[in-house]
Amino acid sequence: MHALLMSVLLACSGPESTAASAAKASTPPASSPAAAPAPAAKTSASLPEGANAALLDPSLATETAPASYKARFDTTKGEFVVEVTRDWAPVGADRFYNLVKIGFFDDVAFFRVVDGFMVQFGLSGYPQVNSKWRPAKIKDDPVTQKNTRAMVTFATSGPDSRTTQVFINFVDENVKLDSMGFAPFGTVVTGMDVVDTLYKGYGEGAPRGKGPSQGRIQSEGNTYLKASFDKLDYVKKASIVTD
Repeated sequence: MHALLMSVLLACSGPESTAASAAKASTPPASSPAAAPAPAAKTSASLPEGANAALLDPSLATETAPASYKARFDTTKGEFVVEVTRDWAPVGADRFYNLVKIGFFDDVAFFRVVDGFMVQFGLSGYPQVNSKWRPAKIKDDPVTQKNTRAMVTFATSGPDSRTTQVFINFVDENVKLDSMGFAPFGTVVTGMDVVDTLYKGYGEGAPRGKGPSQGRIQSEGNTYLKASFDKLDYVKKASIVTD
């Protein structure tokens, strides 16, 4: 567990973190987010017809979330539901609400699934979307809840660095994340058994492990993931529960 926790700053927010920048020297050139964005954008898939305009303009996704709400995730392994309590982490709860509403998580991969630690998702399959949301950081929330099993939190690599990437905790021992600024805003209330079955075979991400490079996801999107990591599971659709 200690080794996994030490990897958080290297991998939880990818190229945004200072620690990840320090690791660039050992990362193959193809994985460097600085080297690939322009060419990748030319060949990336177009957004689906009717896609929400906020996918390319984060300033359009700033609604205040309800005091409590549920988000349903239909995945390649089944369905799970996250219940969000806004008082736990208001800034994070608002960001998550908006991301779900605009369809940000649709066709998004669970790209980092580390057994005994957590599952991470929240990088768009479209490079043009990642380029708009990567700088759209939100302020920190105080950590009022513990990072125990099934708790949901945004990834962070330092003060006020949260964007779109999300952790779902597999184990109670993740309370060590509390002191690192990981502020839970919700919990998986149904379907945690589905979360447990998400594909774990790739393990930790590059450059520390054999899993996907976050830099390449940012710049190449699902084209890269589906060509090189074809066993990954995906969110098929996420939606706010209204019934």
